[in-house]
Order: sequence, then C-alpha cells, then structure tokens
Amino acid sequence: MIMKRFFIVAMALSAILVSCNQTPKGQASREVGQYDVVTITPPDLTGITDNGKEVLNLYRFAADEIDNIYWDQYPGDRDAMNAITDPSLKEYAMINYGPWDRLTGQPFIDGYGPRPAGAGFYPADMTREEFEAFGDTLKNSPYTLIRRTEDGKLKTVWFHDEYKDRIEKICNYLQAAADITIKPSVRNYLLKKIDALRTDNYYESELAWLDMVDSKMDLVIGPNEGSDDQLFGIKKAYSAFVLLKDLEMTDMLQKYVAYLPELQKDLPCDDAYKTFRPGVESDIFAYKALYYAGQVNAGVKVIAINLPTDPKVQEEKGTRTILLRNIMEEKFNRIVHPTGVVLLESDYLPHLDADAFFWNIACREVAHGLGVKETVNGKGTVEAALGNEAAVWERAKANIVGLYLACELIDKHAISALLTREDAITTFIANLLRSERFGEGSPLGRANIMMYNYLSKNGAFHRNENGKYSINFDKATQAIRDFAGLILKVQATGDYEYASAFEKEYSTLSPAFKADQMNLHLEHIPVDLTFNFKK
Repeated sequence: MIMKRFFIVAMALSAILVSCNQTPKGQASREVGQYDVVTITPPDLTGITDNGKEVLNLYRFAADEIDNIYWDQYPGDRDAMNAITDPSLKEYAMINYGPWDRLTGQPFIDGYGPRPAGAGFYPADMTREEFEAFGDTLKNSPYTLIRRTEDGKLKTVWFHDEYKDRIEKICNYLQAAADITIKPSVRNYLLKKIDALRTDNYYESELAWLDMVDSKMDLVIGPNEGSDDQLFGIKKAYSAFVLLKDLEMTDMLQKYVAYLPELQKDLPCDDAYKTFRPGVESDIFAYKALYYAGQVNAGVKVIAINLPTDPKVQEEKGTRTILLRNIMEEKFNRIVHPTGVVLLESDYLPHLDADAFFWNIACREVAHGLGVKETVNGKGTVEAALGNEAAVWERAKANIVGLYLACELIDKHAISALLTREDAITTFIANLLRSERFGEGSPLGRANIMMYNYLSKNGAFHRNENGKYSINFDKATQAIRDFAGLILKVQATGDYEYASAFEKEYSTLSPAFKADQMNLHLEHIPVDLTFNFKK
C-alpha cells in the first residue's frame, strides 16, 4: 500500500519564469526546468527467466521503433531538432518531440508557425470543407493518413503502408519474443499484434491482450493515442509502454472489478445515459513502468492507462486499467503534495494523501469504460458526434466521474485504505491545481482548466487573499455530482454545439490561476516529469 508522505517544501525563491510564445536561448534552461528528471532504473528481475529477460529487451527494441514512427507521424522534424546547437533548447525540443510547447501549443523555436491542429495526419493546407467533401469512407479510420495525389486531390494511406519498413522491424522483434516466451497467452498476443500492425485491424489483438493475464511483463504498443488530432479528433498516434507487473498490488486491486456493473448503475445521470454494459472480464493491474516511447513520452507523462478504446471490445470483454505505480509515486511526492503545501490553507494539509491519489487515479481510469459509447439519439459514436471536442470531454469525464466513484467507494468502505471523502477531494484539488499548468495546448490541459473553472464557480473551493485555497466539502460534493451528470449527458446526446460553447466559456485560464502558477514557479514545483531510462 502506498504510504502517506509529508515533506517540507524548500522556500528558496528562483528567477520568475517568463511565459511567451517564443523561447530565447537564455530562457531555454528555465523551460527545461519545468520538467523534473526521474531516472527509471533497471528493475529487479528476480524470478524472471533468462527467456523472460530477453523478451523484455525485445519489447524495448520494438518500443524504440515506435518512437521512430512517432517522429515521422508528428511534424516535429527530428533532424532539425537534433541540429539545434543550444543544449537546453535541444533538450526542450526532445521533451516536446518538436518545436511546439506541449503546455501552450505555441512554438518556442524561431521560424516555426502555430502547431498544425491536425498534427501530421492531414495536409497542412487542407481545409475542413475539403475534408468533408472527400468521398473516401476510409478517411474516418483512426489508422489512415490523408495525403495528396500528384494532381492535388486527397487520398487515404493506411498507417501500415506509410510506415511499412518500421512496422516490419517491430514485427520482427515481436516474432522473436513470441518464439522464446514460455507463456502461451503472451505468444498468442504477440502473434495477433503482429497481424494487427501489418493490417491496422486491431480487434483480435485487443481480445488477445485482455486474455493475457498470467504474464509478469507487458508491452502496450500501437496507435492508441488520439489527443494529437485536434482538428477532427479521429487519428491515433503510435505509443508504447514496457511494463513489469506489481503482483501484490494487482492481486489486491482485482476484487474491485466486481464493482463495475454497480458503479455503472449508480452514475449520477439519467438511466438512458448509462446503458453501456462494461464487459465482466475487465481487470485492474498495477505495474512498474520501465519504458515510455512515442506519443506517451511527449510532454506530460501519463500515470495510468485504460484500454482498449474499441466499444465492441469493451462491451464483449471490458477494459484493462493499468496503474503505473512507480510514476504515480514520483508525481505525488515531487509535484502533487508540494503543490498542496504551497496553495492550500494549512487546515487541509492532513487530507493530502498518497493513497487518495492512487485511488482517484484508479477510479479515473475505470471511469473511461463507463457511461455510453454510442449516442442515444442516432448520432453514432460519442467520438464521432463530438469530433474535436471528444478528447477534452472524455478526459473531463474520466477525472470528475472518477472522483465521484472514489468518494462513493470510500463512503461504502469498499476501499481498504483508511481514507475519507475529504481526503479524496482535497488530493484531487491539489492535483488539479498543479495540472492546470499543462496549459491550453492539449485536450488534457483544456479539460483541467474546464474542471477548475466549473468547480470554482460552483463553490467547491475559494482562493483567499493570501493566495491559499479553502475547500467547501459539501459544495464540492454537489458540484462533482452535477458536473459528472452534465458530462455524461453531453456525451450521450453527442451535443457538439453545447460541448464547444461550454468549453469555450470554461477553458480559459483565470487570473487567479496565473497567480498560482507564479507561486509554484517561485517554489520550484515542477510542472511534470521527464525520464532518464537506464539500461
């Protein structure tokens, strides 16, 4: 069990960070300083066979090729970034996988314009009207690129064709791992994944992944991440995680799978908005993250995963929630708790709790699999109906509904840790205050700003004249319930116009938060983490 950890924040002040669209060389080192370096050391492989150790090596080789594909997929121009002579500026470019700041969405290197909303998935000069008039139905696949023919017309290109050479290298590594693994379930997953990467048909491989429950190691690999396509919210970017299972924590977590149907039933919304039935074979695993590659290694680092995203797979077999326990601990100790010490009134500090952080995140990931996947009024999937708003609202849903679920489980004494509703809410607010610094440049950042503004306007917390926050737990409980119901309704009805207008109103950084940002900068509280992977 994660232990509560309190520690004193150093009070030494640093130079104030300047926020701007371009980053002069003199400021580059300060921008890099927003990310605290975490060294991921080689794991304890006691009990892992020599074959298993070699499988882990092959997983990492495959992940490196995923990283190469992502540099091709995202218009970051790795050769140009490698040619940067200023060391700090080059390091910041590598953290962001290109010249655009993941926190602001703006370029920090001279000579680059605004980040393309469609990343590298569409022609830079393509208009929305041109895409909508394009008659090829494959344009809506998450696994196709939109390119131009020689005469300037649009065409679709499958990922597996565009990245064929690198895909083949990945498949060779996975085949080698399949040949030497002693686990039949692992072999089946790897062979199915090879087929999926070569065809962009992931259904069978996702079923095989969910069936792979007896392995101490995992490789989550493929085009899974949708947040880079901020034009239409359709295309997926490649990413990879290499993972080692925390067996003791996983055994403890598994009993919570039985709560999924009850959690879905008790969502705070109309019954019509929670008709989806998550598969009974869903599971929750805890892992130590050994390696990140591709989209998930760019900018802000995820600390949990909920996959697959295919509604058909979710309904048949459910999802797998993966909690990256070592990275969660690093974020809580380096960022979340220090943020609470700086920004919360002292009365609330006893409620800052690492266990509460763990369970908030666990419930957040479970919440991804709840609600509805298809709109209730014939508008198709939630993703299709909400378009470029889908990613923002899904992230807001997961966080707010997840907090609602955590509070419900705590009230029912269903969580083994000695936690209170106040612990969950206080820790969530501390995490929200630090997370809003992710900025307006990504769906995750805008979701955090939207949550901050909604909870603030509804009295969940109040910023006092001394720059510290007070929390009203009764109003917070009601606001969490109300916002969860609102999000679930927007998704179920696919109300794009309302979603867009609401986000426009609520996703603007407030002057109060900008002052908080300054206070956190002065106290050297990092925005997020970057990794140093030791082999």
